[in-house]
Amino acid sequence: MTSLNQYSTSPFINAPYSMESSRQFIDEQHSSVNVSDILLPAISGGVGTIFTAVSLGIFILLTVIGNVFVIYAIATEKNLKGLANWLILSLAVADLMVATLVMPLSAYNEVNQQVWSLGPELCMLWTSLDVLCCTSSILHLLAIAIDRYWAVTNIEYARSRSPRKIYLLIAGVWTGASIISFAPVFGWKDPDFYRRLEIEGRCLVSQNVIYQVFATCTSFYIPLIFILLLYWNIFKQARKRIRSRPGASAVLIEKNSSAPGCSTSPQSTDDQAEGRDPAQEQISENGVGTSQAGLGRLIVLAKREKKHVKESTEAKRERKAAKTLMIITGVFIVCWLPFFVMALLMAICSSCEPDGIVFSILLWLGYTNSLVNPIIYTVFSPDFRNAFKRMLCGAQYTTQRH
Repeated sequence: MTSLNQYSTSPFINAPYSMESSRQFIDEQHSSVNVSDILLPAISGGVGTIFTAVSLGIFILLTVIGNVFVIYAIATEKNLKGLANWLILSLAVADLMVATLVMPLSAYNEVNQQVWSLGPELCMLWTSLDVLCCTSSILHLLAIAIDRYWAVTNIEYARSRSPRKIYLLIAGVWTGASIISFAPVFGWKDPDFYRRLEIEGRCLVSQNVIYQVFATCTSFYIPLIFILLLYWNIFKQARKRIRSRPGASAVLIEKNSSAPGCSTSPQSTDDQAEGRDPAQEQISENGVGTSQAGLGRLIVLAKREKKHVKESTEAKRERKAAKTLMIITGVFIVCWLPFFVMALLMAICSSCEPDGIVFSILLWLGYTNSLVNPIIYTVFSPDFRNAFKRMLCGAQYTTQRH
């Protein structure tokens, strides 16, 4: 009798052999592939993605809040509506556009592992807006430096500053930024733009060498040189004025106090400019007299400031001016110089392309300038500080002030 197994094709007849082989196969696969090797990277990748999304979301939110505060303060506070603050207002608008039009898509690109999946049209729009808004922000810093230079070197400029001059500065900034940013849209893009986007999934501004040299120089390197020269001349002019203005000091004695106090303070040069000379106060025979203003509580002993006191005051003023200008230019350079060095190298050196993480860090370091601009350009202004306090505290702060 012929064995049944010889002709049978039923899987159940060979089941013992099949099950044994399956177990052996599963054991081999289990030994070669550890479950943790699959789960841990997925979990860590998910945590990293969430952390990146939350961090960038907070970054964007803070940038929006800071620039909205500046815009609202200038629009609502009477003492901030001067022409000098119109440039600050336009700068805040540019930085707000960076935060609302550029950063969200940049954050999406980071969360998506720098793989662009939104199509070539949106890629081109995003890169154009990126260049437009960031270049506008940088050129506003140059316009502010020009305005400050004119105000320091030309005494009549502050009086003759007209809306037309400020409009021309602002229009020049946005026109220049538009020319630089939309040139690739009208054909000045590299031939690998679509291939890089479709095959590599990378959305980059035009890497055409001539365009990159033109764009990086006009949007950063040339403005940087002018900003440094202008602020250096502003500092020299301010130092010259400080040293040429004589100081005076007054000893103030409180009259009706149980323990009379005495303090020496430098006399403001504004008093001299308005014709108020401390030496013209009424002085009694014993050297103590009362102010002609009828303040009664104070007895003013006017005297010329000693040389070392004068030098100390001048040194403090010079240090303060130098510190302010160093912060303004230093933060600008720290934020944008690394990115523009990288951008230029990427275009002229094919082997100099940085790692994706390095590219992201330098890009967002540049965006940081839009976050700190409201802080830099308002922290030195008591008017802005008081306006922000009123916005945050409302009527309570106003009541306390009065």
